[in-house]
Amino acid sequence: MGAGGPRRGEGPPDGGWGWVVLGACFVVTGFAYGFPKAVSVFFRALMRDFGAGYSDTAWVSSIMLAMLYGTGPVSSILVTRFGCRPVMLAGGLLASAGMILASFATRLLELYLTAGVLTGLGLALNFQPSLIMLGLYFERRRPLANGLAAAGSPVFLSALSPLGQQLLERFGWRGGFLLLGGLLLHCCACGAVMRPPPGPGPRPRRDSAGDRAGDAPGEAEADGAGPQLSEATPKTRPRRRLLDLAVCTDRAFAVYAVTKFLMALGLFVPAILLVNYAKDAGVPDTDAAFLLSIVGFVDIVARPACGALAGLARLRPHVPYLFSLALLANGLTDLSSARARSYGALVAFCIAFGLSYGMVGALQFEVLMAAVGAPRFPSALGLVLLLEAVAVLIGPPSAGRLVDALKNYEIIFYLAGSEVALAGVFMAVATNCCLRCAKAAPAGPGAEGGASDTEDAEAEGDSEPLPVVAEEPGNLEALEVLSARGEPTESETEARPRLAAESV
Repeated sequence: MGAGGPRRGEGPPDGGWGWVVLGACFVVTGFAYGFPKAVSVFFRALMRDFGAGYSDTAWVSSIMLAMLYGTGPVSSILVTRFGCRPVMLAGGLLASAGMILASFATRLLELYLTAGVLTGLGLALNFQPSLIMLGLYFERRRPLANGLAAAGSPVFLSALSPLGQQLLERFGWRGGFLLLGGLLLHCCACGAVMRPPPGPGPRPRRDSAGDRAGDAPGEAEADGAGPQLSEATPKTRPRRRLLDLAVCTDRAFAVYAVTKFLMALGLFVPAILLVNYAKDAGVPDTDAAFLLSIVGFVDIVARPACGALAGLARLRPHVPYLFSLALLANGLTDLSSARARSYGALVAFCIAFGLSYGMVGALQFEVLMAAVGAPRFPSALGLVLLLEAVAVLIGPPSAGRLVDALKNYEIIFYLAGSEVALAGVFMAVATNCCLRCAKAAPAGPGAEGGASDTEDAEAEGDSEPLPVVAEEPGNLEALEVLSARGEPTESETEARPRLAAESV
């Protein structure tokens, strides 16, 4: 899936301002994944002031995570319509306003609406556009860039939790929420640096609706990104879809979506139950809490290291199999450690779990980018995050109910490990079957599909994808424009007689 990099002067720059964009993605990813968990340090104070139970208070983080995952399609539509930078600026303001308003809350319902809904939506409007922009800036070094950006999650989680505790002790939960709201304004600074990557072509003209003709989804701001048809007549200009549901028919996307759903059912369960599981095994409270720190430290190292490994020339075409291997390793770690009772065995579990968890975090979006391509990535990411939201709302809560009913953590680890291992096996087998079907299918000018895209990417290496606009009926004018500009078109010799006949 995407073995080669772009030629100099064409496509993503793979550096330059892209490193600034990568730094912004690191910060946004850290806030998106670390902030909902770091807010939990305020729960005891909220329970005391509002007279609520832990489950009622914990809904603040749950709603925040549900908004982060469940509003993926909404974010995709906004990115396609307005571009990445305006959406991120608005998201940063929403996230900050949510926490500031939460500091004045007098009821839990008000916390749900402010810290939960507003802040969660703001984080979602920052997280997804940052990944889209990262894909526009990196191609050859994209696995490394994804790994470095994903490392923001464990780094910020390790920093925000003690910071929140200090703010709570010095200023109370209201002052802490107010200061955290100011901290979230850094998301606006991250959005401001999301400058569209430069392109080789001239700046395209806008149509009457304000959209540039020929823009791919998520590239509304990009100057000259992709083949532009600005000189074509309005009848030949393609209309952009706000949410491309046709990506669901892509075999590679379908395989990835099913894998992600199975993975999300069990991936987060061991980390959530680890501390209580250790305490139940007789481990002291301080040592039990340190187990999560071990997972975080290993995760910080594993994500960029795995991203660099996936960027190697020999491994880049086989990233889906590397992703499935990481899932399988994570599932087997859960299964083999279900009966771990000693502190040494739990430490070994944390090291293995942190390593495999970091690999999954570094590769998950790289696999999706390579499977569907940059134009369809915004829509694909939004739909995948929506599926993941459903799985997250099913998996961890169900595990908690089973623990309450059975008083046994061993069964939970077996279930979670089986789900993640099944996701890894399914990913490997389905990807292999799709590639075989693509090789067996006759090559046609209009053939499309996820597996065929994968096979083409592996076969072409460093070659650039050719515009396929010339093969669609009714695009004779667009074909002539591309030919006049000296841009190559796919099967131009075969397409011109057919298009000429159809136009007559």
